[in-house]
Amino acid sequence: MNRLLDSPVILAGVLAWLGLVEAPLHSHGKDLSSLMLLTFFTALPIALLRRRRGWASGLVTLFVLLTLWSQIGLTVAAVIAQLLVAYAVGVHYRRWVAVLMDVPFLLTAISMQNTGIVFALALIVAVQLLGMARSDRGQAIAERDAAVEDQIALAERARIARELHDVVAHQMSMVAVQAETARLTTPGMPVEGQQRLAEIGDTAREALTEMRRLLGVLRSDEGAELAPQPGLDRVHDLVAAARAGGSAVQLTMSGVPAALPPGVDLTAYRIVQEALSNARRHAPGAGVEVTLGFAAEHLRIRVRDHGPGPAGEADGHGLQGMRERVAMLGGTLHTGEAAGGGFIVEADVPVGR
Repeated sequence: MNRLLDSPVILAGVLAWLGLVEAPLHSHGKDLSSLMLLTFFTALPIALLRRRRGWASGLVTLFVLLTLWSQIGLTVAAVIAQLLVAYAVGVHYRRWVAVLMDVPFLLTAISMQNTGIVFALALIVAVQLLGMARSDRGQAIAERDAAVEDQIALAERARIARELHDVVAHQMSMVAVQAETARLTTPGMPVEGQQRLAEIGDTAREALTEMRRLLGVLRSDEGAELAPQPGLDRVHDLVAAARAGGSAVQLTMSGVPAALPPGVDLTAYRIVQEALSNARRHAPGAGVEVTLGFAAEHLRIRVRDHGPGPAGEADGHGLQGMRERVAMLGGTLHTGEAAGGGFIVEADVPVGR
């Protein structure tokens, strides 16, 4: 029934034509003009069923009731129109709206003592229940998808936190080691300088301990040796691996490559890594262009493949992870169909030096 409602104007025209054709069969020579007029106006509101659903439902119901009250016969086209708006009410409106539609039919059936109207009401209620079931199913699917997206986001944030934990822990460890080394190996250092370096080392160790206490619970590999996370200094390894996997990858760098903050460096590496991985999965063998643009205040990343485009891309954990990473750094990310075909990933990440 959903497909029937995709072209309401055409559907309204077909029902109006059908009603006018079959009207003579229902009138038995009486009030033919009235029946044709009511049937015509019953079908026309169907054209509004997508943009003015409430008006369409109300008008169709009103003209069907007028036809019943006139006792001049009800065409199949009018019945179909009423069932269509009943389904739309079941899908898009609250339960009390469906009851409000049913009450006039129930009162009409009681007042006229007409079993045919009772049967029609039963059909209307059945179609409303079908619409309600579809609405409930759609809502359940939307809630499930939202829950899955939340789980993906939480998992990616935990992964990012673990990686940042490693990055910062490594840097803080280096501060503590260098401060202690400088204090012990610098000849002729005044006592005050030695004391300051000792304080720096102690502060770094205290900060490292506190950070491990707060973020260490996120690690799934507790006890593993801390090591620097990868950065763009290893982007050539990513390109080489992609080429070995059959992708024709072209790497272009513009601007002056400079040392990036650890979080930005890691994020840039992960974006390129995930984009190349997506290209291998969804566009095997297609050419891929990787462009890194270095500027004073931001880093621009562009990865474009020449594969089938969005139809071949699944917006799953990888793209969601890119969004989480870029958003945490205050940057922007665009993914989608590239001009001329293929799929493109573009990120603009503040450097924040």
